[in-house]
Amino acid sequence: MTEHIDIRETVRARYAAAANQAAAGEPERARALEASCCGAAPVTTTNPQGHVVFGAELYEPAAAEGAPAGAVAASLGCGVPTAVADLHRGETVLDLGSGGGADVLISARRVGPTGRVIGVDMTTEMLELARRNAAEAGVSNVEFVQGYLEDLPLPDGSVDVVLSNCVINLAADKSAVLREAARVLRPGGRFAVSDVIADPDMDAVTRADMQQWTGCIAGALTRQQFERALRDAGLVDVEISETHRVHTYAAAAIVRARKSADGEPGTSRPA
Repeated sequence: MTEHIDIRETVRARYAAAANQAAAGEPERARALEASCCGAAPVTTTNPQGHVVFGAELYEPAAAEGAPAGAVAASLGCGVPTAVADLHRGETVLDLGSGGGADVLISARRVGPTGRVIGVDMTTEMLELARRNAAEAGVSNVEFVQGYLEDLPLPDGSVDVVLSNCVINLAADKSAVLREAARVLRPGGRFAVSDVIADPDMDAVTRADMQQWTGCIAGALTRQQFERALRDAGLVDVEISETHRVHTYAAAAIVRARKSADGEPGTSRPA
């Protein structure tokens, strides 16, 4: 448990610093801070074609509609979960580790005024930044709540969709996070996140480097571990699709699943 608290505090401190830099109009410094956390380990921020595959550059203009430029610029994620979540009008959406609020604000436009979007983050500085971005966007169907992903401050069966953008891998107890995600989902609810998947052969030194928990690498699950944790949490129809490399030993991926509507059996589909 002490180890979990230490990891949480390491992550919180780094993202508080990133939020302060983004709030000061220096999102590029926030992204540099995030990319630097792996020390000498090779972090991949561009693909072989030279395109940036990290942060704000992943959001096409149409995909970012609804979020102010500053919110998108503050993104430190490895994907665009709102692009694959298939959100509908009137739905309630939860964003785990909502950061500067970009995915919350994008989702708010898609679910419309009859829908609701909740962002949960443990970092006070990120919540302040997200609320400022929401005020700039002029939306009224969003809420940003402080809390830990391992103990979500929401009732059972209260949301239709759970999103996250490369945050679950930062949690010390990922199984607890996934159990909480399943708990707050309504029957038939959808889980659609971007996250980092570790290669099975990640070396012990990389995994042992505590600092890398804040860089989405050492804390990542392998595909097999992620699939098992999702099923153990009670989610079905698990699908994990790698999108691009983010490190010598890890790749970004879209992870989808759903909560069983009536306890029916589900399947895991390979990418």
